[in-house]
Amino acid sequence: MRRGAKKVASGLTLLGRSVGEWPASPQEAMLECFPSPAKRAYTIRFETGEFTSLCPVTGQPDFARIEIEYVPGRLCVESKSLKLYLAAFRNVRAFNEAVINRILDDFVRVCAPRSARVTGDFAARGGVAIRVVAEHGARRANR
Repeated sequence: MRRGAKKVASGLTLLGRSVGEWPASPQEAMLECFPSPAKRAYTIRFETGEFTSLCPVTGQPDFARIEIEYVPGRLCVESKSLKLYLAAFRNVRAFNEAVINRILDDFVRVCAPRSARVTGDFAARGGVAIRVVAEHGARRANR
């Protein structure tokens, strides 16, 4: 590790540690951040095809592909903490729309990006697939 790299990672508590116990809920999960390495505007995109939450009515699992794309401000979200945070939704009973908006709200609260977009492509159930898009900042939801 380079000399400066240790200093940047010093505030991160999850990186480099094995996961002993997964967070039981998003409230227990901790999104960790580190200083953005550049002052210019640039885009970061996270994708996962392994997201699950629960239908609030039936309790059946909802499977989704989640994409988070953002232009960082002063902070970037550390990917392992994001993985643990997203996994914490596995026992959450909520409508798909609420889940995506919650992810965006938590993300914005933690890292204050210049702009952010969270997209959830939920698998079809009963023949109907759902895509939910929530945006913050310079982007607009009515594209």
